[in-house]
Amino acid sequence: MGNHTKPWDIDEDGMTPSSYTMAENWGGQINFMIPLDREGLKRCRAIAAQQHEKMKLNYELVRIDNCAKLQQKGFMLLPGSRVYHLCSDVIPISTWKKAEAKVLKCKSPPKPWYKPWQKPKETCKMSTLSDQREARAKAEAAKAKTQETKSEEKTTTKE
Repeated sequence: MGNHTKPWDIDEDGMTPSSYTMAENWGGQINFMIPLDREGLKRCRAIAAQQHEKMKLNYELVRIDNCAKLQQKGFMLLPGSRVYHLCSDVIPISTWKKAEAKVLKCKSPPKPWYKPWQKPKETCKMSTLSDQREARAKAEAAKAKTQETKSEEKTTTKE
């Protein structure tokens, strides 16, 4: 290792600055860092969790915005497709208000029935959206079973 610089040349006129400099400086460094407390690690994880929550919220807001734009243009995702679930929970506020009014009307407790000569009023038979989804799933499963049994009957009658 060394430094081969000649900032001044000596000649007849004395020392004059040199325009040529050659430097050979070599070095290396190794660092070891050992945290003395876990405070920084905890803070880093907390910031990462906040960032993750922020990204999740941003994803949901963008998803809802895009689904609403599709609905405003008159489009929807095909039920049963692989991406249908992305927009299945986005509904207009007016639709929600109408459904909410029906649900609240339905969930109010029935008035006491004190007159034995009158028939009691029918209870509300309105279902929630999740009940409707379950009913559709059950109906589709039953339909699939009936189609399977029909196909089995056809194969057994042909034999």
